[in-house]
Amino acid sequence: MHIHGGDIYTYQNMLDFSANINPLGIPESVVRAAAAGAAASASYPDPKCRRLKAAIAAHEQTPEEYVVCGNGAADLIFQLALAAKPRRALLLAPGFHEYEQALRTVDCQVDFFYLKEEDGFRLADAYLEALTPGLDIVFLCNPNNPTGLAVPRPALLRILEKCRDIGARLVMDECFNEFLDEPAAYSLKPELSAYPNLFILKAFTKIYAMPGLRLGYGLCADQALLAALAEAAQPWSVSIPAQEAGLAALTETEYVARAKALVKDERERLQDALAALGCRTYGSMANYIFFRSVPGLAEACRAHNLLLRDCSNYQGLCPGYFRAAVKLPEQNNQLLAVLTAVLAEF
Repeated sequence: MHIHGGDIYTYQNMLDFSANINPLGIPESVVRAAAAGAAASASYPDPKCRRLKAAIAAHEQTPEEYVVCGNGAADLIFQLALAAKPRRALLLAPGFHEYEQALRTVDCQVDFFYLKEEDGFRLADAYLEALTPGLDIVFLCNPNNPTGLAVPRPALLRILEKCRDIGARLVMDECFNEFLDEPAAYSLKPELSAYPNLFILKAFTKIYAMPGLRLGYGLCADQALLAALAEAAQPWSVSIPAQEAGLAALTETEYVARAKALVKDERERLQDALAALGCRTYGSMANYIFFRSVPGLAEACRAHNLLLRDCSNYQGLCPGYFRAAVKLPEQNNQLLAVLTAVLAEF
């Protein structure tokens, strides 16, 4: 099994910088809604998530029939693979592992476009040349995980048009989009109606700090694909607590604004501090920082009861690459204190 961040069950009682969750924590309104949903769970959940879909459509300003809900974004990734059964795919490396894992389950050939350190792990113009006939599906994460770098709309539009021209579906993972300073400048959401080959992935996991409730959604104009997804999904995949929590979360606009402001300030402070410690950072725009330091750093930090995400198991990376979440100021101070002590030992 691919090892992710957030493994607090193996590494207990540690300060977790390995999972990229809103540092403000789960909103109280979401906790209350989930508890009310648990109390109502003697009944089956609505398999069509009707109230939640309507709320998401209003929030995203998209037609309700474009919305599909799942047990987290990862659930929808696997549904997409099963429903579309692509034969050949293109992924970024490094990138989120679940795309590859889901595609392998349907015997899809997976090709990789490798982001290069000499380019600062930014998406190069050569990527368009890698979009060739024969590709059935293309996955992009924007901002990318683990690098935190985002591709602006003009470049995304060229990619989307090229995918349409070669007959490929573009799956745009925007799960971290809300943490960007200008989310709309890095989103393809306005293109949904004009491009049925576009599927946008989003989740409540990161921005509302509710990964344990498992709730994600997709946006797509292709009704045939959405019907196939419904056939590929397990019944009642989104629980009553998750649906109620999602409804409550969508009302938390002030909470999201506070989180974005906090993340921006702390991200900039952490990147400067990491550079001062001799780490190489790459200009992350998300709620996490990707950096290069000495191999063995994550293991050494665990001895100080702190979890970093060791990125050496990402496709295209080697030992020495790490990712750290942006957390509350006092927690970030602890991270810097541990890194200062550990790097002095190295």
